[in-house]
Amino acid sequence: MLRQYRMDLHIHTCLSPCGASEMVPTRIVARAKELSIDAIGVCDHNASENVHAVRRACEKAGVGIFGGMEITSREEIHLLALFGEDRGLAGMQELVGKHLHGANDPEVFGPQYIVDEEDYVNAECGRLLISATDISIEEIVLSVHLLGGLAIASHIDREVFSIVSQLGFIPPGLELDALEVSPRGMNTGFEYSSFGFPIVSFSDAHQLKDIGRATTTFSLESPSFEELKKALCGVGGRKLALD
Repeated sequence: MLRQYRMDLHIHTCLSPCGASEMVPTRIVARAKELSIDAIGVCDHNASENVHAVRRACEKAGVGIFGGMEITSREEIHLLALFGEDRGLAGMQELVGKHLHGANDPEVFGPQYIVDEEDYVNAECGRLLISATDISIEEIVLSVHLLGGLAIASHIDREVFSIVSQLGFIPPGLELDALEVSPRGMNTGFEYSSFGFPIVSFSDAHQLKDIGRATTTFSLESPSFEELKKALCGVGGRKLALD
């Protein structure tokens, strides 16, 4: 039997240099719980070190979670990479780490905190997470799929860091699983479905107050990664609806 699950699958933690220091596991999960969000996605910029801590907090609170990253291609396109298994996410993190260059300056770009499930800071990430990798968007999408993940083009309506703003079009043959429209983009009246991909909308939250400002409801048998994949393909009556 299919049930409806409300999800916000684009949330940053305090690991992202542009993420607020308040974006720690217990507070993110408490906010999701307060808003009756069934599952969240943790997608920090070019990094995944805080996924496990948020997952443990989610397990305690009964909130679903998908681990991922928001990867920046060499064209400066943002792409959400979501995974159902730690192995795939770890493989993607290893690949991104090899193609991300430079050291972070917290005074310029902001701190990059790695925390535990109780919000204590364990370390600071030294990589320059705000920068672009030297991997093409085509290579990133292919790698995400080879590692069993989903590739969703981030905030395609934005004037910067979207596949449309950076390229002016979506390359033919690029096997994206969906396109994400930002909360602002949902109010423009533009028909994004004309691109031919499923359309989702998430918050891209960098602050607690932004969590849930855009969500997508999925009709699934359970809030699992495999069910999410089936919904994006419309398998067996599974579907999605923008909130």
